[in-house]
Amino acid sequence: MICIETQHFNLNRTLLLAIGLWPYQKSKFVGFQTILCFGILTSFVIFQLTALITTKCTVDFIIKVFSTAIVFNFYVIIYNMFWINTHHVRNLLEQLQYICNEIKDENELAIIKKYGHNTRRCTTIITLFAICSTFFAILLPIWPQILGTILHMNESQIQSQAIQITTEYFVDQKKYFYLIYLHTNAVMCIGATTLTATGTMILGCIIHICGMFKIASYRIEQAMSTKMIENINLKNQIMINKKIFYAVEIHRKAMKFTDVLISSFEGSILLILTFGVISLSLNIFAIFRNISLRNNEAVLLHVLIVFIILLYLFLTNYAGQEVTNYSNYVYFTAYNVRWYMAPLHAQKMILFILQKGSKTFHLNVAGLFVISLQCFATLTKASMSYFTFMYSTQQ
Repeated sequence: MICIETQHFNLNRTLLLAIGLWPYQKSKFVGFQTILCFGILTSFVIFQLTALITTKCTVDFIIKVFSTAIVFNFYVIIYNMFWINTHHVRNLLEQLQYICNEIKDENELAIIKKYGHNTRRCTTIITLFAICSTFFAILLPIWPQILGTILHMNESQIQSQAIQITTEYFVDQKKYFYLIYLHTNAVMCIGATTLTATGTMILGCIIHICGMFKIASYRIEQAMSTKMIENINLKNQIMINKKIFYAVEIHRKAMKFTDVLISSFEGSILLILTFGVISLSLNIFAIFRNISLRNNEAVLLHVLIVFIILLYLFLTNYAGQEVTNYSNYVYFTAYNVRWYMAPLHAQKMILFILQKGSKTFHLNVAGLFVISLQCFATLTKASMSYFTFMYSTQQ
């Protein structure tokens, strides 16, 4: 028996527990932890937007504020997405556990274990990348201090160079520099953990969906193997019908599970994709703007943000493309086997898969986005178009 919580999602569980979003074992402490994390993330976005109140709002300044504020707003949206949908996350895990419990064949268990291993491997790689990115982002503001010890810069010069994210706390920022820096670091750590934990959780579910489609293909191939077809007796007819039925059943469950996954987070995914395009445009513009101003620390910060946004959008759309590819593979498997030699009842069930597969199965978000590599190209192209427009108006 496979326990997906401890075997496939153990690292995801640890990450979600760290920020109070694991859907099981809720307590008062976890409730306090959740409110604290959400409050820290939300307050940082607010303190960035308050800078628009106390400073003269030029186009450059507005773009500078929103280029980072929207990114940190990502964290708030994603955190809130899992917080208010805790019951949906728990339901998804329970459905996935139920599907795994029904798998008895050793080869099928090997398939689902393989995709569970892929889940752990992807989570580990993404977590390591998040740790390195967070460490770089934390080190970036204090890099002038390191240089200051070498170049003998004074404290005011160090602090003026160190603050790359525009905020307004309504206090003396030089006096409370280290408290502001602590708040910024806390947001980066919580935000990176949120982005990694939630993203890899959804990615893990999608990887298991691909595993279900793979099992459906395997069951069709086994049912329509040469040995079974060449010796069709009553026993083999019953066996073929049973295997085709199980193939149709897990194919149906995979599609249903996908629909539940998308419908649970549809609104949040729509916001993330929309803000992703806007944020990508603003940060690409900020890169070119800071290059002209020779502000190297700000350039590095915005390059890191652009890379993370592109990576997040790419992984999201690549996962959606993989679901479509695996669904198509089930259709091609059913189409290419010698279904016409199967018993009549089995032919009717195979026809059900062919009818479902004749229309490409997509991860459709609110009827506006079809999550695929083509969608990633479209979003990137839209971001570049908005950047080009902004850059041309500033010349």
